[in-house]
Amino acid sequence: MPEEVSTLNPNKWIDNYADYLFNYAVVRVNDSDLAKDLVQETFFAGLKSAKNFEGKATERTWLVSILKRKVIDHYRKINSNKGKAEVRMNFYADGDNEGNWIEERVPQSWDNASEKDIENEELKTQLDLCISKLPEKYAMVFKMKTIQEFETEEICKELDITASNLWVIIHRARTQLRKCMEDNWFNN
Repeated sequence: MPEEVSTLNPNKWIDNYADYLFNYAVVRVNDSDLAKDLVQETFFAGLKSAKNFEGKATERTWLVSILKRKVIDHYRKINSNKGKAEVRMNFYADGDNEGNWIEERVPQSWDNASEKDIENEELKTQLDLCISKLPEKYAMVFKMKTIQEFETEEICKELDITASNLWVIIHRARTQLRKCMEDNWFNN
């Protein structure tokens, strides 16, 4: 049976993929305007490089891979212009295991769903505040590895750090986040 080859249909990209790509981007950059810009850049890059599409992946997978590069380029730009931007991250994202290193300390019993939503939003706000207090590089590396799930080698290459340096940064970021959350959330 011959392999099925995907084809591109740029006229349907906005209808079929804009929301998915926006959600993908906003979780990674925590800025809706920036996420919109990155999606737009993704569509332009897709149009420019459509001739390189081999049909081995779906349109969506191919566009996500372009968007992933745009996100990495964004962080590379921030990293090269230290002090020009505050890197913040959104702790909550899709996935069963995201943030599990701290979830063990969250109360497990809830009275009702609305209280849970309020408490989760308050927790997220406090965590965002703690993350904003991290050194820029710590926040960036922590987000790329823990939230965005980039591969170690990819982060090291993009940020020009060693694997052992990456794990030291992640450990220090987690330690600082845990202390900040203990001081400002769990002990209140």
